[in-house]
Amino acid sequence: MGRPRRYDGPCGRLLVLHAREIQVLVDYTQLEDKELAVLAAKGREMAFRELLSRYERPLFSLVYRMVRDRTLAEDLSQEAFIRAFNAISTYKPRYKFSSWIFKIANNHTIDYLRKRKLDTVSIDGSPHARNPEEEAQTRLVVESHEEAPDRFVEARELGGQIEEAIGQLRPEYRSAVLLRHVEGYTYEEIADIMDLPLGTVKTYLHRARGELKALLAHVDS
Repeated sequence: MGRPRRYDGPCGRLLVLHAREIQVLVDYTQLEDKELAVLAAKGREMAFRELLSRYERPLFSLVYRMVRDRTLAEDLSQEAFIRAFNAISTYKPRYKFSSWIFKIANNHTIDYLRKRKLDTVSIDGSPHARNPEEEAQTRLVVESHEEAPDRFVEARELGGQIEEAIGQLRPEYRSAVLLRHVEGYTYEEIADIMDLPLGTVKTYLHRARGELKALLAHVDS
Protein backbone atom coordinates (compact mmCIF):
# COMPACT_ATOMS: atom_id res chain seq x y z
CA MET A 1 0.00 0.00 0.00
CA GLY A 2 1.40 3.42 -0.99
CA ARG A 3 2.04 6.33 1.28
CA PRO A 4 -1.15 8.26 2.14
CA ARG A 5 -1.71 11.62 0.50
CA ARG A 6 -4.01 14.25 2.01
CA TYR A 7 -5.75 17.26 0.53
CA ASP A 8 -8.81 19.37 1.23
CA GLY A 9 -11.76 18.49 -0.94
CA PRO A 10 -15.11 20.25 -1.50
CA CYS A 11 -17.27 21.13 1.50
CA GLY A 12 -14.30 20.78 3.83
CA ARG A 13 -13.83 17.07 3.12
CA LEU A 14 -10.42 15.65 3.99
CA LEU A 15 -9.52 12.87 1.57
CA VAL A 16 -7.03 10.24 2.65
CA LEU A 17 -5.74 8.45 -0.44
CA HIS A 18 -3.92 5.16 -0.61
CA ALA A 19 -2.87 3.17 -3.65
CA ARG A 20 -5.71 0.67 -3.30
CA GLU A 21 -8.35 2.37 -1.17
CA ILE A 22 -9.95 5.73 -0.51
CA GLN A 23 -11.21 6.77 2.91
CA VAL A 24 -13.39 9.87 3.00
CA LEU A 25 -13.66 11.85 6.22
CA VAL A 26 -16.58 14.26 6.06
CA ASP A 27 -17.12 17.40 8.12
CA TYR A 28 -20.86 16.87 8.60
CA THR A 29 -21.36 20.27 10.19
CA GLN A 30 -20.62 21.89 6.83
CA LEU A 31 -23.27 19.95 4.90
CA GLU A 32 -26.81 21.08 4.16
CA ASP A 33 -29.76 19.26 5.68
CA LYS A 34 -30.66 17.56 2.41
CA GLU A 35 -27.09 16.31 1.96
CA LEU A 36 -27.08 14.88 5.46
CA ALA A 37 -30.42 13.19 4.87
CA VAL A 38 -29.12 11.51 1.72
CA LEU A 39 -26.06 10.24 3.59
CA ALA A 40 -28.20 9.11 6.53
CA ALA A 41 -30.38 7.13 4.13
CA LYS A 42 -27.21 5.36 3.00
CA GLY A 43 -26.46 4.30 6.56
CA ARG A 44 -24.15 7.09 7.70
CA GLU A 45 -24.96 7.29 11.40
CA MET A 46 -22.93 10.47 11.90
CA ALA A 47 -25.05 12.23 9.28
CA PHE A 48 -28.22 11.46 11.22
CA ARG A 49 -26.53 12.48 14.46
CA GLU A 50 -25.81 15.87 12.93
CA LEU A 51 -29.46 16.22 11.91
CA LEU A 52 -30.45 15.25 15.44
CA SER A 53 -28.22 17.95 16.91
CA ARG A 54 -29.76 20.55 14.60
CA TYR A 55 -33.41 19.68 15.19
CA GLU A 56 -33.57 18.20 18.68
CA ARG A 57 -34.20 21.59 20.30
CA PRO A 58 -36.73 22.98 17.77
CA LEU A 59 -38.78 19.78 17.71
CA PHE A 60 -38.84 19.49 21.47
CA SER A 61 -39.91 23.12 21.80
CA LEU A 62 -42.83 22.68 19.40
CA VAL A 63 -44.04 19.50 21.10
CA TYR A 64 -43.60 21.03 24.55
CA ARG A 65 -45.81 23.97 23.65
CA MET A 66 -48.49 21.57 22.50
CA VAL A 67 -48.48 19.21 25.50
CA ARG A 68 -47.06 21.42 28.30
CA ASP A 69 -45.30 18.51 29.96
CA ARG A 70 -41.51 18.25 29.76
CA THR A 71 -41.26 14.49 30.24
CA LEU A 72 -44.06 13.80 27.78
CA ALA A 73 -42.55 16.24 25.27
CA GLU A 74 -39.19 14.49 25.56
CA ASP A 75 -40.83 11.12 24.92
CA LEU A 76 -42.89 12.34 21.96
CA SER A 77 -40.01 14.20 20.31
CA GLN A 78 -37.73 11.19 20.76
CA GLU A 79 -40.35 8.94 19.22
CA ALA A 80 -40.67 11.40 16.34
CA PHE A 81 -36.94 11.19 15.71
CA ILE A 82 -37.11 7.40 15.72
CA ARG A 83 -39.89 7.57 13.14
CA ALA A 84 -37.84 10.00 11.08
CA PHE A 85 -34.80 7.71 11.24
CA ASN A 86 -36.84 4.71 10.14
CA ALA A 87 -38.38 6.69 7.28
CA ILE A 88 -35.28 8.65 6.22
CA SER A 89 -35.13 6.80 2.90
CA THR A 90 -38.52 8.29 1.96
CA TYR A 91 -37.28 11.88 2.27
CA LYS A 92 -37.10 13.68 -1.08
CA PRO A 93 -34.27 16.27 -1.24
CA ARG A 94 -36.31 18.63 -3.39
CA TYR A 95 -38.33 19.44 -0.27
CA LYS A 96 -37.11 21.25 2.85
CA PHE A 97 -35.88 18.76 5.42
CA SER A 98 -37.15 20.96 8.25
CA SER A 99 -40.71 20.75 6.91
CA TRP A 100 -40.41 16.98 6.51
CA ILE A 101 -39.26 16.32 10.07
CA PHE A 102 -41.67 18.86 11.58
CA LYS A 103 -44.47 17.04 9.76
CA ILE A 104 -43.49 13.79 11.47
CA ALA A 105 -43.35 15.43 14.90
CA ASN A 106 -46.57 17.35 14.34
CA ASN A 107 -48.53 14.30 13.17
CA HIS A 108 -47.21 12.17 16.02
CA THR A 109 -48.15 14.76 18.63
CA ILE A 110 -51.60 15.36 17.14
CA ASP A 111 -52.25 11.61 17.14
CA TYR A 112 -51.35 11.52 20.82
CA LEU A 113 -53.58 14.49 21.61
CA ARG A 114 -56.52 12.92 19.81
CA LYS A 115 -56.15 9.66 21.70
CA ARG A 116 -55.53 11.17 25.12
CA LYS A 117 -57.58 14.34 24.71
CA LEU A 118 -54.77 16.31 26.32
CA ASP A 119 -55.88 19.93 26.48
CA THR A 120 -52.90 21.91 27.65
CA VAL A 121 -50.61 24.14 25.61
CA SER A 122 -47.95 26.64 26.50
CA ILE A 123 -47.55 30.14 25.13
CA ASP A 124 -44.37 30.59 27.17
CA GLY A 125 -41.01 30.73 25.51
CA SER A 126 -39.05 27.60 24.80
CA PRO A 127 -38.02 25.75 28.00
CA HIS A 128 -34.60 25.40 26.38
CA ALA A 129 -34.13 29.14 25.88
CA ARG A 130 -30.65 30.11 27.02
CA ASN A 131 -31.45 33.72 27.90
CA PRO A 132 -34.41 36.14 28.22
CA GLU A 133 -34.01 37.25 24.61
CA GLU A 134 -34.40 33.71 23.26
CA GLU A 135 -37.36 33.13 25.57
CA ALA A 136 -39.05 36.26 24.23
CA GLN A 137 -38.36 35.26 20.63
CA THR A 138 -39.97 31.85 21.09
CA ARG A 139 -42.97 33.05 23.10
CA LEU A 140 -46.35 32.70 21.39
CA VAL A 141 -47.73 36.05 20.31
CA VAL A 142 -50.93 35.74 18.35
CA GLU A 143 -50.34 38.70 16.13
CA SER A 144 -49.24 39.38 12.57
CA HIS A 145 -48.61 42.53 10.60
CA GLU A 146 -50.59 40.95 7.76
CA GLU A 147 -53.65 39.77 9.62
CA ALA A 148 -54.94 42.59 11.86
CA PRO A 149 -54.65 40.70 15.15
CA ASP A 150 -56.38 43.47 17.08
CA ARG A 151 -59.63 42.18 15.59
CA PHE A 152 -59.66 39.22 17.91
CA VAL A 153 -56.92 39.40 20.54
CA GLU A 154 -54.22 41.56 22.12
CA ALA A 155 -51.79 38.75 22.74
CA ARG A 156 -49.30 40.58 24.89
CA GLU A 157 -51.96 41.46 27.46
CA LEU A 158 -53.76 38.15 27.75
CA GLY A 159 -51.02 35.88 29.08
CA GLY A 160 -52.41 32.76 30.68
CA GLN A 161 -55.89 33.39 29.26
CA ILE A 162 -54.57 32.79 25.75
CA GLU A 163 -52.86 29.64 26.99
CA GLU A 164 -56.13 28.35 28.34
CA ALA A 165 -58.05 29.32 25.22
CA ILE A 166 -55.61 27.67 22.82
CA GLY A 167 -55.79 24.57 24.97
CA GLN A 168 -59.47 24.32 24.11
CA LEU A 169 -58.85 24.31 20.36
CA ARG A 170 -58.98 21.05 18.47
CA PRO A 171 -55.46 19.65 17.89
CA GLU A 172 -55.35 20.61 14.20
CA TYR A 173 -56.22 24.24 14.93
CA ARG A 174 -53.77 24.35 17.80
CA SER A 175 -50.99 22.99 15.62
CA ALA A 176 -51.69 25.49 12.84
CA VAL A 177 -51.61 28.40 15.30
CA LEU A 178 -48.31 27.27 16.81
CA LEU A 179 -46.66 26.66 13.45
CA ARG A 180 -47.80 30.04 12.16
CA HIS A 181 -47.32 32.30 15.17
CA VAL A 182 -44.50 30.58 17.07
CA GLU A 183 -42.42 28.83 14.46
CA GLY A 184 -43.09 31.49 11.84
CA TYR A 185 -43.89 29.14 8.97
CA THR A 186 -45.67 30.42 5.89
CA TYR A 187 -49.10 29.13 4.92
CA GLU A 188 -47.50 27.02 2.19
CA GLU A 189 -45.00 25.47 4.62
CA ILE A 190 -47.74 24.73 7.14
CA ALA A 191 -49.73 23.03 4.40
CA ASP A 192 -46.72 20.84 3.67
CA ILE A 193 -46.04 20.06 7.33
CA MET A 194 -49.66 19.24 8.11
CA ASP A 195 -50.13 17.51 4.75
CA LEU A 196 -53.19 19.61 3.96
CA PRO A 197 -54.35 21.76 1.03
CA LEU A 198 -53.40 25.42 1.35
CA GLY A 199 -57.05 26.43 1.55
CA THR A 200 -57.61 24.06 4.47
CA VAL A 201 -54.74 25.61 6.41
CA LYS A 202 -56.18 29.09 5.90
CA THR A 203 -59.58 27.80 7.00
CA TYR A 204 -58.08 26.22 10.13
CA LEU A 205 -56.36 29.47 11.07
CA HIS A 206 -59.45 31.54 10.33
CA ARG A 207 -61.64 29.27 12.46
CA ALA A 208 -59.04 29.10 15.21
CA ARG A 209 -58.97 32.89 15.41
CA GLY A 210 -62.76 32.96 15.48
CA GLU A 211 -62.84 30.47 18.33
CA LEU A 212 -60.16 32.37 20.22
CA LYS A 213 -62.13 35.57 19.80
CA ALA A 214 -65.21 33.90 21.24
CA LEU A 215 -63.28 32.28 24.07
CA LEU A 216 -61.62 35.55 24.97
CA ALA A 217 -64.66 37.79 24.47
CA HIS A 218 -64.96 38.34 28.23
CA VAL A 219 -61.56 40.01 28.23
CA ASP A 220 -62.83 42.89 26.15
CA SER A 221 -66.06 43.26 28.08
